[in-house]
Amino acid sequence: MEIKAFKMYLKPGMEEEYRKRHNAIWPELKELLHKQGVRDYTIFLDTDTNVLFAVQKNIGNANSQQPDAGGIIMKWWEHMADLMETNPDKSPVSHFLKEVFHMD
Repeated sequence: MEIKAFKMYLKPGMEEEYRKRHNAIWPELKELLHKQGVRDYTIFLDTDTNVLFAVQKNIGNANSQQPDAGGIIMKWWEHMADLMETNPDKSPVSHFLKEVFHMD
């Protein structure tokens, strides 16, 4: 299992709505991510900078930031686009982070 960490960018004043939408995450999206190999997915918010910091464990090449054949992930991106900085395809602007230390 591989651990991936990345950051995304929340628009100012959108924390409550971001939480609300994630608390009501679509069951089909959750099922798809699990089926693709995404596990133990957590997102943190730095309220000083509006930077979202995400960590997930992945089996194989799994990654929640990749579009899917059925379009569920892309529909989620569109659903979240008004809250976050996005690319032209509505995917969140995200930057994967390099691991420099790990302690078990």
